[in-house]
Amino acid sequence: MPRHTQSELRGFTLIEVLVALVVMSIMSIMAWRGLDALMKSREVAQTHIDQSARLQTVIAQWEQDLRSVQDPGSTDALVFDGASLRLIRQHVHGLQVVSWSVRAGSLYRWESKPAQTAGALAENVQRAAQLLPQDSGQLRALEGISAWQLYCYRGNSWSNCLSTGNVQAAQPSASSASSAAGPAPANAQQRQALPSGVRMVMQFAPSSGFNGAITRQVELVAAP
Repeated sequence: MPRHTQSELRGFTLIEVLVALVVMSIMSIMAWRGLDALMKSREVAQTHIDQSARLQTVIAQWEQDLRSVQDPGSTDALVFDGASLRLIRQHVHGLQVVSWSVRAGSLYRWESKPAQTAGALAENVQRAAQLLPQDSGQLRALEGISAWQLYCYRGNSWSNCLSTGNVQAAQPSASSASSAAGPAPANAQQRQALPSGVRMVMQFAPSSGFNGAITRQVELVAAP
């Protein structure tokens, strides 16, 4: 019967076991760091994808609002005061007032209920002009906005929408119009003529996840 020597029956020493444990620990730490970095990269990529999708949705809504602008004849169809843009757009149930504004680094959108009478439209326009920050109807569309500028295309050139454009007399509503045709009175309300295009330049903050600025321009074709 074969006999084993003492050296053949000897097991692992404590030092060998400790060395093996240290090596496995180092390998586990390296593997965990690699997995953690992979997960963080995936989260960052998904965040960028979500932000880009939201930006595209907001821009699409912006363009849709502008392409649906309708001149009611009695008031300005599009007004920009430097902080907010108010427009009147066509809706299947009447005329709707929409307000876009930048406040505290965020882009907000507000819309009124469709109006079918001149009085209801005037009330919606007044509410949009006096819109308060805590109005529950406002939707925070986008965050991380540092500044924005709007330019209107008038007279074959682009100019700041704050500049005065072509002025024309407001048309009286059907309820107040005189049955006899005649020239507009000298004290008739004046309003801005609708520009043929609007260009938006929106600057992003460094912490927004976007780089630099984005520019979009829309040709306006007012509905009759």
